[in-house]
Amino acid sequence: MAEGEGQLRRFLLEEQPVRGHWVRLGEAWHALRARHAYPPAVAGLLGEAATAVVLLGATLKFEGTLTLQLAGDGRVRLLVAQCTDRNTLRAIAHHDLEASEAPGFAELVGTGRMVVTVESTRGSRYQGIVPLEGGSLQACLEHYFATSEQLPTRILLAADGREAGGLLVQQLPGLQRAGEEAAARSLSAWEDVLRGLEALSPEQLLAVPAEQAISAVCGEHDCRVFESAAVRFECRCSRERVADLLRSLGEAEARETLAEQGVVEVNCEFCGSSYRYDAVDVQQLFAADGQAAPAPPSLN
Repeated sequence: MAEGEGQLRRFLLEEQPVRGHWVRLGEAWHALRARHAYPPAVAGLLGEAATAVVLLGATLKFEGTLTLQLAGDGRVRLLVAQCTDRNTLRAIAHHDLEASEAPGFAELVGTGRMVVTVESTRGSRYQGIVPLEGGSLQACLEHYFATSEQLPTRILLAADGREAGGLLVQQLPGLQRAGEEAAARSLSAWEDVLRGLEALSPEQLLAVPAEQAISAVCGEHDCRVFESAAVRFECRCSRERVADLLRSLGEAEARETLAEQGVVEVNCEFCGSSYRYDAVDVQQLFAADGQAAPAPPSLN
């Protein structure tokens, strides 16, 4: 299913090795939040993670799925945000917070790790892992880029009940190959961009249009802003994927569940969709070829 759109904009400095991405989730954020009633603190972290996974995907050339996972011993036990190369997005958080509680990042995530996984449609898989340290999600992400991508990267993330968005800037390779004078100009441009990003508040990031936010960050430098790409909420669950999952579990288990509950029901945590199989459905499911299908990676 798909509904609502956000926007992703790419930009770069014309004469310096600096690039960036701006994202505003918009209606995609509204559609994502509508699936679950999260306390404000959890919703804020989820919005930042959903924004971050889109920004991460924008920096890569891949065909498949990129997953950002936070797993620790804090109040948010697990948070998963996923996007595809088509900028479709979904996310979910498991927590034990009450609506009135407002813990900070350290208490929300506790001690654990942030995992970035890129799974290609061609079968390749890459994974980067960093500890949940630094006092914010953006600090964890900057540490990830420094260790895994080895690209100087700065990120600003923001989310509230109405909107979620972010802005990422990167210093691209090139200083080592440049002459001393050119390298000094490039370093000065990078420092200018960092000052512009630091001066942009989270409230401004969520309120002003893309061009205005990017202009504030890039300052006097000549900057090219590319056309926007749509970002959509979309879940990858389907009746076919559920059928494959049930086949992988085996006919005996499916019939045991059917005998106990009268129906086999599978619910998608990401979007809330429910898939129900009665006795006739189960019979048809395993009558196709008499063999269980190979186990899929997961329902989702």
